[in-house]
Amino acid sequence: MTSAALSLEQAPPLSVPLRFFLTAPLFGMAAAAMLLLAGPDVLLSRWSPATLALTHLFVLGVLTMVMCGALFQMLPVLVGAHVRRPRLWGGICHGLLAGGTAALAAAFLTTAPLAFRCALMLLGGGLALFVVVLGGGLLRAPRVHDSVRGMRWAAGGLAVTVGLGLALTLGHAWASLPILRVPLTDLHLSWGLLGWVALLITVVSWQVIPMFQMTPEYPRWLRRWMPAAIFALLAWFSLSAAVTWPGSSLPLAGLAAACAGYAVWTLVLLAQRRRTIGDVNLWFWRLGMAALIAAALFALAGRFGLPPAASRLALAPALLFLAGFALSVVNGMLYKIVPFLVWLHLQQRIGEHPAARGQVAPPNMRAVIREPRARAQWWLHAAGLTLLLAGLAAPVLLRPAAVVWFASFALLGYNLFTAARLYRSEAARIAACG
Repeated sequence: MTSAALSLEQAPPLSVPLRFFLTAPLFGMAAAAMLLLAGPDVLLSRWSPATLALTHLFVLGVLTMVMCGALFQMLPVLVGAHVRRPRLWGGICHGLLAGGTAALAAAFLTTAPLAFRCALMLLGGGLALFVVVLGGGLLRAPRVHDSVRGMRWAAGGLAVTVGLGLALTLGHAWASLPILRVPLTDLHLSWGLLGWVALLITVVSWQVIPMFQMTPEYPRWLRRWMPAAIFALLAWFSLSAAVTWPGSSLPLAGLAAACAGYAVWTLVLLAQRRRTIGDVNLWFWRLGMAALIAAALFALAGRFGLPPAASRLALAPALLFLAGFALSVVNGMLYKIVPFLVWLHLQQRIGEHPAARGQVAPPNMRAVIREPRARAQWWLHAAGLTLLLAGLAAPVLLRPAAVVWFASFALLGYNLFTAARLYRSEAARIAACG
């Protein structure tokens, strides 16, 4: 895919996705601060208040925040679906998601039913509105291709995840409600990580990898069948959680194989890239794919009791998936998407001001976020991931890991802020030309 295949003229105002992107590092810093305060206690149990709060700060405040912002951009540009009043709906979704995430983290830490009720209203409203906007846009898509079909499956995965999450939150908000907490939590986790995060990243990669890294296209059979296969395997896994029958481990094996196969194929495509100049985006993608393969292998080994479920190493698949795969890829995509959007919107500003033509030229995309700062953030990210994984064996390393993660998110936030500041200054120069 090339930029010529995109409906660039339908791009929403830059402020719509950028508010999501700039907010994500703040929640990342909050999650790192919580890890610093909790230290080894986060490994005591998956049910500990600090662990639950930290996980949702990261998944909702960082990953989902960026993915929502990206989809507000991709719906009109990639799908061709016009979103009416994007500033209004984007602002409402952003405010509810940010407020709801903070409220949910506070609710887990305080266990106060009132806090859970606030989180339920804010997150329920924000995510439900986003699902409606996303689903409506995908259903109205004027051209239906593999990416649109894949996004529809991911939207379905998000809807299931939100429904399960709201049911669990209801159980916290009103303790008298009979909620099957353990099986619902397992399903919520599975659908959230695989049916939403992994599936959307996979679909988006079909566009951004060939476009920005100049690789061959993903094969048609993979683009056509992988989203439906993942959704079907998750549905099978959900049924197996309620009914025990022989071979109930097969859906997990299938999901692990699908994730590992996708990661291997992506690494093969990256090895065939036609770009001769490397960049930090490539580093993030390669790290993310390696972590996804490792997460799949650990998950499969865990089904055979290696390591034992009571061991701290049993958390390795989740950490590899979230911090190693999902965060690496999302972080890397920001270093391509944000400079591209800044360049695009400055080009459009010049088109709106004929007097600026020949006087002001938009900066090169590589100049929007300086490569040395982006690479420094990659090293912090890689060091934080290494310390976090090592902390499973030596919990004393978790607090140093938290410090490195805080620095990584702070530098990411600064890099994105400088891009926004550059856009404002260049847009002012263009407007001054008359």
